[in-house]
Amino acid sequence: MNTIAPVPEDEAEESDFKPLTAEEAQQLRARIAPVSLVRVLVVQALVGCLVAMAAWGLTGRPAAGWTAAYGAMAVVIPAALFARGVRKHMSSGNPGTAVTGLFGWELVKIVLTVALLAAAPWVLPEVVWLALLAGMVVTLKMYWLALWVQTRSVKPT
Repeated sequence: MNTIAPVPEDEAEESDFKPLTAEEAQQLRARIAPVSLVRVLVVQALVGCLVAMAAWGLTGRPAAGWTAAYGAMAVVIPAALFARGVRKHMSSGNPGTAVTGLFGWELVKIVLTVALLAAAPWVLPEVVWLALLAGMVVTLKMYWLALWVQTRSVKPT
């Protein structure tokens, strides 16, 4: 049986991590424009409507459009609820409350999304599963678009 001896501290690798000073952190905050949660939610809803119209237009079936819209709604409504709940916890000023609120509201968001998707066969008269998936996925990808737009708006140093 081989045992591994602990590495002395002076032989441990030096970390490349260097914490920011207060001044550097302030400069970084000034360079990065904040992303508006309301704007992201509105863009998600608009894109969901576009996907619904595209599904209806491409298939010629109104059921495909309504199903795609329902898929988008299954993303936007839980995300709006999550944003509202997290914003309230973040404003408390207590880091422990903020983290607990973040995880709690994320759980609510996931459960509500799954419940809305599970209810689709009972809510919609005809479900077009590919349209439902397209509405969900395209609407979800708007988060990535918002992050990409934010990185493009960072002012160079």
